Amino acid sequence: MPGPTMGRGRRGQSAGGRRSKNPKKTLGRLLGYIKNGYSAQFGVVLFCILFSAVANVAGSMFLRVLIDDYISPLLLQASPVFDGLVRAILLMALVYAVGVASTFLYNWLMVSISQGVLKKIRDQMFAHMQTLPIRYFDTHTHGDLMSHFTNDTDTLQQMLSQSVPQMFSSAVTIIAVMLAMLFTNVWLTLFVLLGVGLMLLVTKRIGGNSAKFFLEQQTSLGKVNGYIEEMVGGQKVVKVFCREEKCKEQFDGLNEELRRNAASANTFANILMPIMMNIGNLLYVLVAVVGGTLALSGVGGGITIGVIASFLQLTKSFTQPVNQISQQINSIVMALAGAERIFDLMDEKPEVDDGYVTLVNARVNADGSLYETPEKTNVWAWKHPHEDGTVTYERVRGDVRFFDVDFGYNPDKIVLHDITLYAEPGQKVAFVGATGAGKTTITNLINRFYDLADGKIRYDGININKIKKADLRRSLGIVLQDVNLFTGTIRDNIRYGNLDAGDEEIEAAAGLANADDFIRRLPEGYDTVIDGDGGSLSQGQRQLLSIARAAVADPPVMILDEATSSIDTRTEAIVQSGMDGLMYGRTVFVIAHRLSTVQNADVIMVLELGRIIERGNHEQLIAEHGKYYQLYTGAFELE
Repeated sequence: MPGPTMGRGRRGQSAGGRRSKNPKKTLGRLLGYIKNGYSAQFGVVLFCILFSAVANVAGSMFLRVLIDDYISPLLLQASPVFDGLVRAILLMALVYAVGVASTFLYNWLMVSISQGVLKKIRDQMFAHMQTLPIRYFDTHTHGDLMSHFTNDTDTLQQMLSQSVPQMFSSAVTIIAVMLAMLFTNVWLTLFVLLGVGLMLLVTKRIGGNSAKFFLEQQTSLGKVNGYIEEMVGGQKVVKVFCREEKCKEQFDGLNEELRRNAASANTFANILMPIMMNIGNLLYVLVAVVGGTLALSGVGGGITIGVIASFLQLTKSFTQPVNQISQQINSIVMALAGAERIFDLMDEKPEVDDGYVTLVNARVNADGSLYETPEKTNVWAWKHPHEDGTVTYERVRGDVRFFDVDFGYNPDKIVLHDITLYAEPGQKVAFVGATGAGKTTITNLINRFYDLADGKIRYDGININKIKKADLRRSLGIVLQDVNLFTGTIRDNIRYGNLDAGDEEIEAAAGLANADDFIRRLPEGYDTVIDGDGGSLSQGQRQLLSIARAAVADPPVMILDEATSSIDTRTEAIVQSGMDGLMYGRTVFVIAHRLSTVQNADVIMVLELGRIIERGNHEQLIAEHGKYYQLYTGAFELE
């Protein structure tokens, strides 16, 4: 079967050259999470932001009153009384204290809101990922998928907890300060606006370039993560073939691309703030010069020292949020790029399941009919609802038939041609042939990992498209060549095949797979904890656990895809006896390169280039002196 392409070409195709498609829509979708789950808290945040901005502006405005109404008159008094000045200072201190408290409260609330939103996004993203078809994982690198849960969500966290409240605060502050400046002096306000216009122009030019490279940085980061994930997973292969230098060379290329994009992005981001701050400082000096000139010339509507001092403070309060907005633009752009990648994943179409026939536990009435029961009975039945409202039950027998099946992983490249076969209940059907002949693809179609291009597959006479995928797959036990174990105990890894299985069932399944002996020799027996890939176990032991996992599921149909390929000949003989017990009374599909493992099959299918070219039992195929005969005799010659 064509496996997932994990090379650089596929990675570049899936992640390269990204651009923000609709930032407004993405931002609106993000804010929707706040609206739907945290509207009350966010309302408090907006109120605190408004109060903080007003307090800041009120303090600047109060400076004029403090100078003109309190300090200047005191300078002219021979015996000044400071009671009024002290009360004014205390009042201004109270205003600033309220502003500080409001700022602390809304920042604290936004941290809580952002973490809650990110939890919801991660939950939804992971839940949706479970609904995606196998095809999606075949065409996207695992490292890039991991990047959605790490790097992309990290950028969102920074935006929601810092950038969003900062942008709101800056916008409210700009509006409040603008009104206060117009109230204080119109001429000086117009002069400040000219300087702010220059700042906005600089922000647009530099910030635009920075945003472009931040998008490229996120994409390059996904490529690097994907490559690292591949290399960590395939480290043994790398060392066996002495490809360390080649891998380092490829990684250096990807890392250099990341360095270039990150350097460009951060260069523009880092020069923006100093430029903006210097423009703000220059504007501050010019306002003082212009204000003093207008005051001395008597032009500008009676500008006093208090007005100039207040206006200078307002100028700082006006340019500072402009600087903050320009500083946050890069974080927002980067976060929106990450959010877009996240929403792209969440918008992927889930696996389509139009099935309505379900798998249930059943009991047998006296007349031989079946009825559904919630208890486990070791009797499986298909529950088939009909349009007239009636429901019928049919015992699961394990009869699987293919009728003129065509299939291609890509519509323009068909890999299976006119496959017609049947497996009667209890039969053992084996597939043999060269790599890429289509053996595993056939079993993938039984599971409905992929949908047919043409033809039909019937399971106990039911079109598998009518069976719910989860129930279809529950009726199929699979032992794969590549074993996936999970961090936890041996017992938990076997129980993965049937979460309701008790300890006795687990140990019985392990005994059936001939795994019980080695498990009991482990330090903690069935309670021995293994890591995610079972690195402390041999390949054969891992395969035995996989077989035990399938045995505890107790399905009516078994698929063994190179199940004993990783086990030595001596261990294979031990396992085979357990496999015979596992296969007894079940329909079994076996894929094997070792022809010795399929000699006792009821039917052997020989595939070549996606077609069945021979079929029959071992003796019949040997007598025909065809492809199977060549494979069989060639195998002995090799041995």
